[in-house]
Amino acid sequence: MTTTVLAVIPARGGSKGVPAKNLAPVAGLPLVSRAVRACLGARLVTDVLVSTDDAAIAAAARAAGAEAVHRPAAIAGDTATSESAVLHAMDAFEATHGRRVDVVLLVQCTSPFLTSEEVNGTAEKITTGGADTAFTAAPTHGFLWREGTDGGYGVNHDKAHRPRRQDREAEYLETGAVYAMDAEGFRTHGHRFFGHTALVVTDPARVLEIDDPHDLARARALAPLLDTPVAPRFDEVDAVVLDFDGTQTDDRVHLDSEGHEFVSAHRGDGLGIAALRRAGMPVLILSTEQNAVVAARARKLAVPVLHGIDRKDLALKQWCEEQGIDPQRVLYAGNDVNDLPCFHLVGWPVAVASAHDSVRAAARAVTLTPGGSGAVREIAAWLLGPELDTPNS
Repeated sequence: MTTTVLAVIPARGGSKGVPAKNLAPVAGLPLVSRAVRACLGARLVTDVLVSTDDAAIAAAARAAGAEAVHRPAAIAGDTATSESAVLHAMDAFEATHGRRVDVVLLVQCTSPFLTSEEVNGTAEKITTGGADTAFTAAPTHGFLWREGTDGGYGVNHDKAHRPRRQDREAEYLETGAVYAMDAEGFRTHGHRFFGHTALVVTDPARVLEIDDPHDLARARALAPLLDTPVAPRFDEVDAVVLDFDGTQTDDRVHLDSEGHEFVSAHRGDGLGIAALRRAGMPVLILSTEQNAVVAARARKLAVPVLHGIDRKDLALKQWCEEQGIDPQRVLYAGNDVNDLPCFHLVGWPVAVASAHDSVRAAARAVTLTPGGSGAVREIAAWLLGPELDTPNS
């Protein structure tokens, strides 16, 4: 009989430190979606359930591949415990699926760099490791202090004797990312640390809990360094929308003596766009630039264009509605801060290699090629393969 391992992700809509925190994007994905992705990638996890009181979070959870259960107001306030949400989610799951939960995981959205291996490791401690409970922990050799009436004193050391780091046994910091419990024991005890507790040791460099806007800013800055590079598949995208300046050009403008502007485009980008069109992929050029060169390039490529647009996000949203396309299945490629509102709207925000740092940090994927040097050709290769073959051809 298959062991049912249920990962429960509590995700309230209310947050005082960071408004709408669980929907805040890091590298193009809402925090709740990142947690769902980590759980879905864990081999032992059989089901993923997001417990929320917020319709937008529930929609994001389902879009990411999880189930969602409505969390009653009585256990959704500031004083409600995560344990109460997990118990409610277990009851709802068993009532809906008619299956008994054997192992339950509590997975927090606030740990953006959680990996599937860590999720799987905590479950494994229960399923085959003989533990009753398990959690992720990071090793630390830090010296802890407290302030007393007679001054500071050491908590985990004698301040009169300071051993070298290599002579000290490691201690472990609870990361807050994942907890695993034998389901029957959890129902009996009502908390996450009963019986034999096992540690799943994680990389301290990946430990970050988002509690305030500064934590969120750090997560976005670290994502390009810590996330495994990803690229979309053809079946994950329903449309490709391209910025112009800095994405299809190198962002430079050439002027003649009469003030006429000229830009340089890359033939490889044209090849990639033509291949996408042959594959049946809708392509749109969207730009704030009013110069007629944008429309001329679009005519050359035989793709629709919206340019001279002040609010690109509003124009993109309207275009998606007119085309009947879900923005979460749109790939949008850009390079500068005026692209960020569109990044927050689509499911695949992509930055070119030469993009501004803030844009790279907000992207779900980043090209190796700078704008104007074949970055769009590279994006087409992600979707169609390096030979730009039409799928199923």
